[in-house]
Amino acid sequence: MRAILLFFILFGMWLLMSGHYTPLIVTLGIVSCSLAAAMAHLMGGTDEEGLPTHMFARLPSYLVWLCREIITANIDTGRIILTQDVKEEWFSVPTSQTSDAGLVTYANSITLTPGTVTVDVIYDKNEGTRFLVHALHPDFGDEVRGGEMDRKVSIVEDGL
Repeated sequence: MRAILLFFILFGMWLLMSGHYTPLIVTLGIVSCSLAAAMAHLMGGTDEEGLPTHMFARLPSYLVWLCREIITANIDTGRIILTQDVKEEWFSVPTSQTSDAGLVTYANSITLTPGTVTVDVIYDKNEGTRFLVHALHPDFGDEVRGGEMDRKVSIVEDGL
């Protein structure tokens, strides 16, 4: 069932991004999406971790929030670069995610936001999982350390 859902997700994205709807092209899209979904299923990539359907309902509101953060960070990054006020810093930030999908979502969200990059994942038995983050300016580091993104990703992941 998950492989079929993956096919429809892939084909829907393919239709949105293709822009060509001739019978030959659509047929090739169906074939390629079918092969990709079948290969993902055979490799075990359509399990709960590979296709986290429990996150789908809460994902749109998170993506709207993330897009707003990306736009704001773009403006701030441009201002910092134009004023030559770069004061980069490295720091680690704790994570509260319980699954690999949650960790990847959080790490990628940090990296998608201009001015910050997730560089490494640090696993420690005592402290838990932490990310090593590079920030272009301490203001960006303060935003990540504030934990709002971590909380929002946890809500998407667990529905808390």
